[in-house]
Amino acid sequence: MSREAVRRGVFARDAGSLSDAPATVPELDSAGMPLQPTGSPRRLLVVASHVVQYSSPIFQKLAQDPRLEILVAYCSMQGAEARVDPEFGVEVAWDTPLFEGYPWVHVPNLAPRPGVGRFFGLFNPGLWGLIRDGKFDAILVSGYFYASAWLAIMAARRHGVGLIFSTDAYSLRSLKIRSAWRLWLKKFLVRGIFGLGKAILGSSTGSVEYLKSLGIPESRIVLAPYTVDNAWWTARAAAVDRDEVRARWGIPPASRVVLFCAKLQPWKRPLDVLEGFAKANVNDAYLVYAGDGPLRRTVEARAVELGVMERTRMLGFVNQTQLPAVYGSSDLLVLPSEYDAFGLVVNEAMLCGCPVAVTEYVGAKFDLVREGENGFVFPCADVGALASIFHSYFLNQDSRTRMGAAARRRMETWSPREFVESVVKAVELAARTGSRQKR
Repeated sequence: MSREAVRRGVFARDAGSLSDAPATVPELDSAGMPLQPTGSPRRLLVVASHVVQYSSPIFQKLAQDPRLEILVAYCSMQGAEARVDPEFGVEVAWDTPLFEGYPWVHVPNLAPRPGVGRFFGLFNPGLWGLIRDGKFDAILVSGYFYASAWLAIMAARRHGVGLIFSTDAYSLRSLKIRSAWRLWLKKFLVRGIFGLGKAILGSSTGSVEYLKSLGIPESRIVLAPYTVDNAWWTARAAAVDRDEVRARWGIPPASRVVLFCAKLQPWKRPLDVLEGFAKANVNDAYLVYAGDGPLRRTVEARAVELGVMERTRMLGFVNQTQLPAVYGSSDLLVLPSEYDAFGLVVNEAMLCGCPVAVTEYVGAKFDLVREGENGFVFPCADVGALASIFHSYFLNQDSRTRMGAAARRRMETWSPREFVESVVKAVELAARTGSRQKR
């Protein structure tokens, strides 16, 4: 798409995305009015700070729905090209398609010092013209920590377009904000920001309760499950040769395998898994790390000190297409984070039939993890509790099969299908309000 097209807000929908879509029955609201018009699809602009590998297949699902006509506006191409990820500490180039199956445009970033992670690192004035001329029914803005998000918010309000926000937070508390006065200030600010939205998508039931606690009217809150491409993960998992993968790892087929799959960063607490593994001292068990980062050497050194290095495998960074084999060849994923707003690795592992153990600070606990059925929740930094989980879980030879099947079943109703339905509902809420503003 040309820069002039970006300025004017003109775009072309992918051919054939609607031709074979089934007819749908409109959902009614509490007043008996249809939430979805029976005529032309609602036009939705998604303002994205940068390219994220998890989002692309979800955008495809939105583009395929006959009730929506979407355009994704990227404020940065970060994530689309090979670059050194500062948190992984290695060069990352995703090996799955990022731009197929949905209409998108890159709005030029005119920031003096461009970059994701700084408020003024994203300044995309082309968004104003795109919103002014695009005849959108609603605009979905993910995040508010960059200047272009506020540019989009102001343009939407100026031109009477309904705003939709989204959040995966389940608490005011985060890695950086924990003191009482900062929490008070954050509550005041966030309540005001979300108050500008005509609909707010919450990624979990924890997020929904969090939004309610801010005073957001329940009528504006929509649960929108935080998902990955379920079909892709289950299909890939079904093709995994578990014995072959374990042979490459140097692990016997019948051994028990604990998996840590995340960046080796302090807040992910990779050492807790190692300490719990060593403390449990389960016979014929192995610990696999899939990920990289600044704590890698620390983990390796500590594994030597604890005498478990021979039963520890360091895979380094594992790209997207190889992860189903990692999950499918493991027996228990552990995510010991001191904060994870959600934790999509939980979705991935469960889709591959791998049960999970997460701390109380992982947002996926609210909707995905069912204690003793498909996983466990343990107190953050409690190595003893983690060791006990290892003991009890591996003591029963049938646990992996039983809990793995339960994990897959749980994911059947936490999928892109539910997410798309939630977005359609939010767009209709925002569009109806926006239409009144335009009049």
